[in-house]
Amino acid sequence: MLINLPSETTPCVGRVAELAEVRELLREPGLVTVTGGAGIGKSRLALRSVRGGDWAGHDAVCWADLWPVQNDALLAASVADALHLSDHTARTLVEALCDWIGDRRVLLVLDSCEHLVAAARSLVADLLTVCPRLTVLVTSREALGMAGESVVGLGPLDPVTEGVALFEARATAAGRPLRDSTERLLAKRLSTHLEGVPLALELAAGLLRHCTLQEAWELTEERPEALDRQESGPHPSRHRALRTAVGWSHELCRPAERLLWARLAVFPGSFDADLAALVCRGGPLTADVLREALTGLVRKSVVILHDGRYRMLDSVRAYGRMWLRELGEEPAVAARHAAALLETSRRANDGWLTSEQQHWYARMRDLYHDVCLATRHLIDTEDASALELIGNTAFYWVCSGHLHEVAYYAQLALEVAPPDDPRRVRVLWTLGLARILQSDHVAGRTHADASLREAFAVGDIEGVRQAVYLEGLAALLDGEPITALTRADEALRAGVPAPRDTADRPAAPGTDPPRPALTFGTMLCGLVRVFALTGAGRLDQARQEAEAQREVCVELREFWTRSYLDYQLALIALIEERHEAAACHARDMLDAKQRIGDQFGIAMGLDLLATSWCAQDDPGRAVVAIAASDRFWSAVGLLRRGTPEVLPMCALTRARTRALLGSAEYEAQVRKAQTMAPDSLLHTVLVQQRTR
Repeated sequence: MLINLPSETTPCVGRVAELAEVRELLREPGLVTVTGGAGIGKSRLALRSVRGGDWAGHDAVCWADLWPVQNDALLAASVADALHLSDHTARTLVEALCDWIGDRRVLLVLDSCEHLVAAARSLVADLLTVCPRLTVLVTSREALGMAGESVVGLGPLDPVTEGVALFEARATAAGRPLRDSTERLLAKRLSTHLEGVPLALELAAGLLRHCTLQEAWELTEERPEALDRQESGPHPSRHRALRTAVGWSHELCRPAERLLWARLAVFPGSFDADLAALVCRGGPLTADVLREALTGLVRKSVVILHDGRYRMLDSVRAYGRMWLRELGEEPAVAARHAAALLETSRRANDGWLTSEQQHWYARMRDLYHDVCLATRHLIDTEDASALELIGNTAFYWVCSGHLHEVAYYAQLALEVAPPDDPRRVRVLWTLGLARILQSDHVAGRTHADASLREAFAVGDIEGVRQAVYLEGLAALLDGEPITALTRADEALRAGVPAPRDTADRPAAPGTDPPRPALTFGTMLCGLVRVFALTGAGRLDQARQEAEAQREVCVELREFWTRSYLDYQLALIALIEERHEAAACHARDMLDAKQRIGDQFGIAMGLDLLATSWCAQDDPGRAVVAIAASDRFWSAVGLLRRGTPEVLPMCALTRARTRALLGSAEYEAQVRKAQTMAPDSLLHTVLVQQRTR
């Protein structure tokens, strides 16, 4: 079973009746929505309900954090990410989600939908219409308003019992446990004054790191006027209680901490200290002052630190945004945020062919929401730097399965970019890559040709080589290895190769063109050349070139190119009936793909590993690899994909494994393997290969 849930950083206090109600409602397919005001504990109740429930018989239990999603268009992408779906098809993501869930028994949590209510209503309606065994749990300040929706309204804790218990637990965690009956009486008064609002009580407990309980109580008589400016109109008293508690925290902050609080509100999701320094430094916030202020905000419970990353709760972030507007810094900080992401993307681009490649994959995954926000800011302000940000980020995103988002932002950026901007070359290439990987080879080749023409016009030899890689990739997938080989050779020769309708044809494709300096483009073209040589049946030459290129990748500690060279070496070994060597190369490919999180590549490698085990008369291992392959192909939305020589090999492997085991045992083994989470299943396969 696929389980993707956040960890519980603090225990849930009280809510016994609500927990029981939500768990009971979640036993049946349909929509359950937990509603309540800010800071009331909706997310914590949802997480406790799911983590403490019995979901035996489910295929997946997954959690989608929607609070960082700033754009309706990215809602489906965030849900797909929660389900580990990296769709590689040309259909819409909603269609892909419906297809992936299908008849599976799935529990999906959509946390913090209040800013996406209309989009969430539409998505949930589509999913529940098509997926009869789907249960959706939503947390939101308002219900989605759908037929059949079960709404659980969440109010404050009982101030005298549960409220005091929560305050005491958080005070103890802050290192200031209640010492006697006098302090317990003060805690009761404080909880009553804050009307049992959980977040207000937690912030109040956080104050105890800096003041006594008596001083905290005295603060309740001083309600900062700024709190009244945070929201307009009438509000329930518990909203005022929360704003009061947030205001206390703000009042106790030093000036540097208040300024940092306001600037940190620009981040859509979690962030680390390095990014905070890039975005928020300036004026009185020098590097040392900023570091000290961030520590102070954590100690005051304004910022939450977990696993090395920081985040603000929605209400605290909203308060910071209010002060950012008051300071008149909102446009400047948004621009600094975009500039920081652009500079980070440049470093990631420069780090592709280095030992830092694996680091940058993880880094760009962590920065997903920030890149989205920064790209949108640059597009909205008609800043052509959006082209560079997309171009630098694209290959990391594509390999991590974010094809739809790449295509979405690439199209928007091209619409507002000047027609003569040379950075268009990489974005056209990006759009072409996304379309080819979505199996739309016609559109992919069209964008590749446009990228090639613009690169040729400005003399961008690196851009030309990258465009030729796209042409070669499409040709390989369409069963045209000679075409791919011809274009790769042209790109690797001296000078700038021209578009297809103007280029001179080389006399003998595949005849060892001169090797230019190693770049991203030359490495891609070299990889196309190896694939094409294999497809053309020139196995000795393909193997020699693959081994030589692999040595370079090992020296560089580069994994993406190396993984596909191992794929080719495994394929060549299978064709030559060197099955143990094939298994070793397939295992090395899987190890590399696992490091960078490329589910598409993992699915391809599992096919070859299954084939090598089957050929060694080991159907027990082969069937586990087949089941794992099916899981990962499903996660990218495809039945199978690869060059023409691979697909018949996979079909024969499945038929022979079934024959060796017998249909009943084969199906039983597949069902057993597929009850495991994908990562666990892959781990099992890799352990089997190591112990062989």
